[in-house]
Amino acid sequence: MTVKLNPGESQESLLRRFRKEVMKARILPEVRRKRWYTPPSELRRLQKQKAIRKARQAQRRRNRQGGL
Repeated sequence: MTVKLNPGESQESLLRRFRKEVMKARILPEVRRKRWYTPPSELRRLQKQKAIRKARQAQRRRNRQGGL
């Protein structure tokens, strides 16, 4: 990831732009994910937990909308 200093731009502004680009490129989550090896069985378990959470949230939203 590279960010060039614009004429008249402060270092703080440059750093802010760099951080925004890193966030937009989703680099940090990828680095954190690759930091340690996660076995495929663990990945499946985590994905299943995530799917269950999303389904519960969707159910709560549907229940709230139906109650109005």
